[in-house]
Amino acid sequence: MTDDASGTFDPRVPLLLLLSVTTGLVDAASVLGLGKVFTANMTGNVVFLGFAAAGTPGFTVAPFLVAILSFLLGALIGGRTAKMHAGLTQRRWLLTAAAAETILLWLAAAFAVGFDIAVQTPDHSLYAIIALTGIAMGFRNATIRQLKVADLTTTVLTLTLTGLAADSQAAGGGNPNWIRRVAAVVSILVGAAIGAWLLFHVGLAAPLALAGGLVLIGTVVCALHPASLHRV
Repeated sequence: MTDDASGTFDPRVPLLLLLSVTTGLVDAASVLGLGKVFTANMTGNVVFLGFAAAGTPGFTVAPFLVAILSFLLGALIGGRTAKMHAGLTQRRWLLTAAAAETILLWLAAAFAVGFDIAVQTPDHSLYAIIALTGIAMGFRNATIRQLKVADLTTTVLTLTLTGLAADSQAAGGGNPNWIRRVAAVVSILVGAAIGAWLLFHVGLAAPLALAGGLVLIGTVVCALHPASLHRV
């Protein structure tokens, strides 16, 4: 896929689409395996936290609060990491970010081994998985935010879907980036489907381990492109 401004191939675009797949994997693991908790997308957690605060049956404050605070911590670390790499190559920055995210997701996968989804025990594993994946996704979001690649946030689709409709020819627009926008939606959809299948047929650790592997492999491949030598 190309960079819309220059018409040249931008290796970050396929990387971000692959990272969107991993969002589906992580949210499948967290929502289906950890009791409705989102660790890649915080909007749902804020809503669920409100439900829990109102005493709604089936919702408790602690998991959602841990997810939100962990995400914020990850975003803070990701922001600091980006600042530390100012003036260095994008390759070094992206590989550092990928290594951090992969380690966090693989640690979460390790805690997921032996975790009982049906009864949500042991508690320490539940909160460790939420915290580790929350930090990883917060770190990811801070990194992607700095990349500033249009229509590819990798974790949320509200603005992407809005853009597809509001900028469409039916709305009088020029339909910019429609292929990229559709690809982003499909990527998260595919990741969620694969993640759900892995969770129910292999176990909770499987989608988390796969997500970590895809992050690392995809970033290494992207880093091989000469464009990754550009300065941050």
